[in-house]
Amino acid sequence: MVVNGIIIVLAYLLGSIPSGLIIGKVFHGIDIRQHGSGNLGGTNTFRTLGVKAGLTVTIADILKGTLAVSLPLFFSAELHPLIAGIFAVVGHMYPIFAGFKGGKAVATSGGVLLGYAYPMFLVIVLAFFICLFITKYVSLSSMLAGIVAVIYSLVIGDIPLIIVVSILAFFVIYRHRANVKRILNKTEPKIKWL
Repeated sequence: MVVNGIIIVLAYLLGSIPSGLIIGKVFHGIDIRQHGSGNLGGTNTFRTLGVKAGLTVTIADILKGTLAVSLPLFFSAELHPLIAGIFAVVGHMYPIFAGFKGGKAVATSGGVLLGYAYPMFLVIVLAFFICLFITKYVSLSSMLAGIVAVIYSLVIGDIPLIIVVSILAFFVIYRHRANVKRILNKTEPKIKWL
């Protein structure tokens, strides 16, 4: 029980590492929370700091989720890996190291799935880029990827995965509620590189 508690705390702290804030301040001398959407995630980093920084932050955020689901194995604990993954995503959304204002859960949720069910990760990445190619909306593509993940988990029939993926998809959609309004109002910015 103590070990499980330690894992949960570590997963949350791992998720709380503000990749976008670190990259922005260390390599560019700016706080990305004061630019663009004000979000700490990969999308705002791409828009604010460019492709190299954006990719770095996105990969780092993905790895937070992947490392979190590996913690129970590392500690030889009975805690289900996906539980650790959820706490990493919560840490990413509400990071203790950045005033509890973090990202929108997309990359870290993807990292959780990469560590637990990598074929699903590949499917949702494909769904994300197909939607992005068609609509040019990162936010819509992120939400669609979450929905595809839920459908995929239902097909697999892995009950813990269904529950956790549903929770993660809810996080992603809830964190994008302002984007939904902008999409409906046709004020949501579209990407220009695809």
